[in-house]
Amino acid sequence: MFGRIRGWQRRHWRERSKAERVELQSLITWYVTTWVFYGTWLVLPLAGGVRHEPGALALGGLLVAVGALQCVWANLLTRPALDHYLGRRALPGRRLLVPTALLGTGLALIVALQATGAAESFTCRLLLGAILMAYGLVYALVVPRQVFLRRGALLGVACVAGSVPVAHGPVEVLMVAFLTVFGVLFSLLAARCGAWTLAVLWEAERAREVEARLAVAEERLRFGRDLHDVMGRNLAVIALKSELAVQLARRGRPEAVEQMIEVQRIAQESQREVRDVVRGYREADLGVELAGAQGVLTAAGIDCEVAGETAGLPAEVQSALGWVVREATTNVLRHGDARRCTVGLTVREGHAVLTVENDGADAVAGSGGSGLVGLRERLAAVDGTLTAGPVGDGGFRVVAEVPVTVERAEDAEGSRVRDGEAGVRDGDAGMRDGDAGVRAGVVV
Repeated sequence: MFGRIRGWQRRHWRERSKAERVELQSLITWYVTTWVFYGTWLVLPLAGGVRHEPGALALGGLLVAVGALQCVWANLLTRPALDHYLGRRALPGRRLLVPTALLGTGLALIVALQATGAAESFTCRLLLGAILMAYGLVYALVVPRQVFLRRGALLGVACVAGSVPVAHGPVEVLMVAFLTVFGVLFSLLAARCGAWTLAVLWEAERAREVEARLAVAEERLRFGRDLHDVMGRNLAVIALKSELAVQLARRGRPEAVEQMIEVQRIAQESQREVRDVVRGYREADLGVELAGAQGVLTAAGIDCEVAGETAGLPAEVQSALGWVVREATTNVLRHGDARRCTVGLTVREGHAVLTVENDGADAVAGSGGSGLVGLRERLAAVDGTLTAGPVGDGGFRVVAEVPVTVERAEDAEGSRVRDGEAGVRDGDAGMRDGDAGVRAGVVV
């Protein structure tokens, strides 16, 4: 039993986005509001204010049935009406025929109760408010605001005019006017304010999706630009030197062999540069990931604190820990309802320790998905470990530990030196390419 309840909660609540959760909560509020007014403004007043006579009881029973049907139809049309307001799909006008007929029937029954004296005057006023709001909460989402107010004013005039012959003085007529205005304005505010909030929320959600797609497109453009910068010049030089080697070979010149050796060297150098570009594209920079995590979580309304410095850590260690930050941030956003998250990086006793802790965790966050398995594999490549699990009351903590040995630090320093030497070799290669171009012009 409890397992089915948790499964329903996970399917219908935890797996929804924040915008979907707010929309579901708004729909439930509208559903409940309709029945609350039905129970407090229609059923209870009729139970205590109708005369205990066959005719009065028959009219009261019919009105109770009409009010219940109104609530049922209102619940059925609330979702389509909201979709109509948000521009997802149009609501055909014929679907309002039954609620409109029920509204007219309910108003006629209230007039009959008032005219025959089957119910007290105050009771009839409450019945009028309940009947109007059951219809207005849906109708306010279907038509424009000006149209709703104009038609509501016409309905108010009609209700006042219909109450004049059966009212016992001007006070009752004023009460009819007041309750009609209240029902119209309350329906408009309750329906359209909530729907407007949802529209703004969904617009922000779409803006975030567009921003994410633009970020992906920008990253693809950057990657393409880097490949073009790396390969464009080298391929042009290879083409030139190959053409030169062909011309020299046709003339039987021994310099053709030297040119092909140079082509081979440039091709190998291009392979190395492409691997460096791809490696830099796939590796995660720890400093960038920490700043990005703080920005994303703060934008999502989560108080995020980041402490620690990445200076001095080898590139492979930063890459592995950067992936931990990225995956942990994704889990905080996707699972649970966190309000606070702390990210700490410390280096002690030859180990770099990264800790990500957040509150508002749920069972999904602690179940251990494929993301944590992938992180353990990445950390294993650098002799690191990962521990993750619930902590405290509703908290979740991820701890990644990677050894920072002297050899690994020396390798990082050596890598920087090799990068400098590679830059010098590139300069030398550029000078040789210029000389080759001059020789090509002389030979040809």
